[in-house]
Amino acid sequence: MIEMKKLPRVSQRFIRYIKINTQANPLAQESPSSPGQMQLAELLVRELEAMGAAEVELTPHGVVLATIPGASQTIGLLAHLDTSPQAPGGPVNPMVHEYRGGEIVLPYGRIANPILEKAVGCQVITSDGSTLLGADNKAGIAAIMEAAERLLAEPAENHATVRIAFTPDEELGRGTDHLDLNSFGVKAAYTVDGGSLGELEWENFYAQNLKVAIEGRSIHPGSAYGRMVNAVRLAGVFCASLPATALPETTRERAGFIHVDAVRGDVERTELDVIIRDFTREGLAEKRKLVENLLAGIVTAPGSFHLQEAGGYLNMKAAVAAQPKALELARQAMERVGVEPVEKPIRGGTDGAKLAEAGIPCPNLFTGGGDFHSRAEWLVAQWHELAVEVLVELTRLWKDS
Repeated sequence: MIEMKKLPRVSQRFIRYIKINTQANPLAQESPSSPGQMQLAELLVRELEAMGAAEVELTPHGVVLATIPGASQTIGLLAHLDTSPQAPGGPVNPMVHEYRGGEIVLPYGRIANPILEKAVGCQVITSDGSTLLGADNKAGIAAIMEAAERLLAEPAENHATVRIAFTPDEELGRGTDHLDLNSFGVKAAYTVDGGSLGELEWENFYAQNLKVAIEGRSIHPGSAYGRMVNAVRLAGVFCASLPATALPETTRERAGFIHVDAVRGDVERTELDVIIRDFTREGLAEKRKLVENLLAGIVTAPGSFHLQEAGGYLNMKAAVAAQPKALELARQAMERVGVEPVEKPIRGGTDGAKLAEAGIPCPNLFTGGGDFHSRAEWLVAQWHELAVEVLVELTRLWKDS
């Protein structure tokens, strides 16, 4: 273990931010969905004001906005305040390891990822294994904040104008619900929400989120013969009926999936959160139809089911292809700081997918972390520092473009 104070300044920022539990709450309707997100937002506003950023604003819905004045070209940088609800969110107890290769043994688990073999000799930040780390996406927030401070310390004419947005509840698919794109005022942007060194993503899933409610009939189990309709059992049959080859744990690269994300309920009513993902519209529609057909075959009278869409997003590929400069300058920025771009589709989505719907190209840039949404999450400090250097270089390239 090494001392936190020996980390790069950006990673020290990161550790300060992860001490605030910002885990999204999927059952809440308000924005932000959890009080920790507003707490972090207020901290970021104070820090932005202290470093001299312009037009610093915190909206009632928890969106942080700021401007780094520069040349006439304006680009956006985005990251999200919340962390995933899919594993314990805090309190986070960070650990810093001088990585020598192989597994990282934690007090409450282990981390083994072949990508980390490229980080031998680096400092790797983890939680103690009892919670998420929060690199998704506080590593992105820290990188943007560090880049902002560096840009504010140099002449404004050296770089483009930068509009910053930190959004709540991206993990719930609501990240841009309260971001006014007209007032944001950019023609191109970047989410800083990617993974390991060099990741540059400009294509993502088409996505639909579904709320499924199965209605049953409750009666005392002792007199249930021929009368009970157990919604919990029917939900289990549905889950077991999903094709084994169409699950997140059995698919990779460009194969889509159907995923039951949560189940809640009892005999009388059971609710399921189901997400479907595919890289084509046709594949998405086929998976939606499969879900509907399975439910229709499993939940027969006198039971019933209801299916409702609860959000989703489009593939950003078309918006980026229509304005390729955003992608090309990201490649150049990485190459200028000695990072080889690793271009691949996102098996997920970011706020950039929502911006793409408005015609704003928004590639996704690496943060230096990995194994997001799990207790095995990690962040390589030296890769995190390179993420900052890419952002700074990117603003300089836009100034001259």
